[in-house]
Amino acid sequence: MKVRTFSSPKPRIEILPLIDIVFLLLVFFIYAMLSMAVHRGLSVLLPESTATNIEKRLVLAVTIKADGSIYVDDVVATLPTLGGMLRDRSTGHPEAGILLFGDRNISYQQLFKVLDVVRQAGFTRVSLQAETMEE
Repeated sequence: MKVRTFSSPKPRIEILPLIDIVFLLLVFFIYAMLSMAVHRGLSVLLPESTATNIEKRLVLAVTIKADGSIYVDDVVATLPTLGGMLRDRSTGHPEAGILLFGDRNISYQQLFKVLDVVRQAGFTRVSLQAETMEE
């Protein structure tokens, strides 16, 4: 008499749920990295533009607040000392640039005074920052 042996099917690892979980983790980590991006400027109301683009290689942030106060990164500066501060902070960066955050309520003249000081300090890469305009 023959004895039949029933073999159970081999266990398998289903790959589709594993792929779903990997993509979920990937999305989570990408979102976490984007939310931790460092914005070096201070909080001001930026003007709007349809062609805004943040330059990632720039190293210094100059902020002009609505009351006319000037900041380099988060340190208060005055117009006469701005050029020296920028030169001091850019040592070791041959292609240093400026991110210029100007409040939308400052005068055109105030913006150009700061731009003149930046230009006299030897910086040619200046990026005026703006918010994307909602259409």
